[in-house]
Amino acid sequence: MKLLSIEGKFYAFLDTFWNMIKLNLMWWLFSLPIITVGCSTVAAYSVTLKMVENREGSVTKQFVQAFKANWQQGIPMGLITLFVSYAVYLNLQLFNHAEDHPLIFLFGAIFLGAVGLTHFTYAFPLSARYHNTLLRTFRNSAAIAVRYFGHTLLLWLLLLVLIALFLFNSTLLFFGFLIGPACLFLTVSGFAVKLFRSIEKEGDA
Repeated sequence: MKLLSIEGKFYAFLDTFWNMIKLNLMWWLFSLPIITVGCSTVAAYSVTLKMVENREGSVTKQFVQAFKANWQQGIPMGLITLFVSYAVYLNLQLFNHAEDHPLIFLFGAIFLGAVGLTHFTYAFPLSARYHNTLLRTFRNSAAIAVRYFGHTLLLWLLLLVLIALFLFNSTLLFFGFLIGPACLFLTVSGFAVKLFRSIEKEGDA
């Protein structure tokens, strides 16, 4: 049967699923020191961007090469992302536990979250695809998020659904640990490649 042949859809699905597991494992392992989570994320995007464009190769080799090539920018990117994320979390905790629930902390969390989302959504795939300064990368991410806000909003909703799905029960949580981050990276890459190509075409016009 063609479905079960080496060129069939079932084999292609298994091959992709196995690559996602390998990519996810590489991301977890290379993110363990915490300080390297940014490098690991850029490296993961370098792989998923190629997957979206059907330019797949060895996941392990591509990941390691990208990790080595992007550590100088990846480390500060990761630390800034972690800092802003913690600031949002801290403001929410202060709002929930402080007496009378001061709205200043809620507004602070919303503001920091909005700024973070617009600046970080495309920053890591941008860093994986293009060579640029850290500040320029964040600015470009925010510009793309604002310019293509409809696409970006849909992307955020899809990511939220994926996260909620993986957290739904213990079985899905296991799959979330197994392939969750890789699925999120692949989803963002699917949107990012489309937008990057559109911008590149405008530059060539």
